[in-house]
Amino acid sequence: MPGLTRFHFRGGTAVLTGAASGMGEEMAYGLAARGCGLVLLDRDAERLAAVADTIRQRHAYLPLETHVIDLSDLDHLDRLTEQILADHPRITLLINNAGVAMGGTFEQVSAEEFDWVMRINFQAPLHLTRRLLPRLRRSPGSHIVNISSLFGLIAPPGHVPYTVSKFALRGLSDGLRHELAGHIGVTTVHPGGVRTRIAEDARTAVGVGESQARNGRADFNRLLTYPADRAAERILTGVEKRQPRVVIALNAIIPDLVARIFPVTYWSKISRLSGSSRHVTHRSEADLVPTTSGSDKS
Repeated sequence: MPGLTRFHFRGGTAVLTGAASGMGEEMAYGLAARGCGLVLLDRDAERLAAVADTIRQRHAYLPLETHVIDLSDLDHLDRLTEQILADHPRITLLINNAGVAMGGTFEQVSAEEFDWVMRINFQAPLHLTRRLLPRLRRSPGSHIVNISSLFGLIAPPGHVPYTVSKFALRGLSDGLRHELAGHIGVTTVHPGGVRTRIAEDARTAVGVGESQARNGRADFNRLLTYPADRAAERILTGVEKRQPRVVIALNAIIPDLVARIFPVTYWSKISRLSGSSRHVTHRSEADLVPTTSGSDKS
C-alpha cells in the first residue's frame, strides 16, 4: 500500500472479534507471539476464557483483556466500544473476524434471520470500524482487517444472506482502502475451506427441512480441511506486508479466477467444475470446486 511501511505488531493493541475458536483463536496466539496487546471479543465465554488462559501462560506480561458479547446486539456493542475507547488510548489494529452462516434459499430465510446475519457479519464490523477509526488514526500506520469469504467473491445459490453480508464487507474494505491510502492499511481476507466451527455454529432457516439441514451441516463440516493456524499465519503475514487482499485455500483461488474471467456466467462454469447442480438449494462452499480444501471460516 502506497506510503506505508511494514506493519509492526510489537507494542501495539489489537481488537479482535471471534477470538474464541478457529482463525480468531489462532490469530490471537499469533498476535501474542508477536508482542501485540489484545482486546478479544467473542460470544462463547468458556472458549474465550480458555484462549486467554493459554496466552497468559505463554506470555505472562502481555496486556490482554476479554469481553463476552453477542455481536447481533448492537446496543451492547456500542456500550462495549465506549469502554474499549476509554481503556485504550492507543489502538493499532482492528480485525473484524467474527461471522455466522445461515443455510437456506432466499425464500426460505425469514426477514428476521436475514437481518441477524447482516448485523453480525456486516453491521457489527461497520460499527467497530466507524467508532475505532479516529483512535486508529492517532497511530500512524495502523491497520484494519475484514474477514470476508469465498462468498465475498462469488454468489452461489442457497446462501444469499451470507453472500450479501460478505460482499458488503468487501465493499467497505475497498472503499476504506482508497480513502485511507497512505495513512491506514486495509486488508480484505477471502478464506476458502478453513477448519473452524462455522458449520457447527451455523443456523438453518426455519423454512429448511430437518433432513436438508442435517445433510447440509454434515457436508459442510466434513470438508473443512485447511488448517486454521495456517490461515491465521497467512492473514498476519498479509497484514505485516500491507497486502490489500488475502485469498486462502485453492477452493477460493480457483472460483475467484473463474469469476474474473467470466464475471456474468461464472456460476455455470464453477458448477460444471464441481459436478454440482445449478439448482442446488443448500450446498457448502466446499462443494463449489474440485475438493481440495473445504469451506469457510470465522
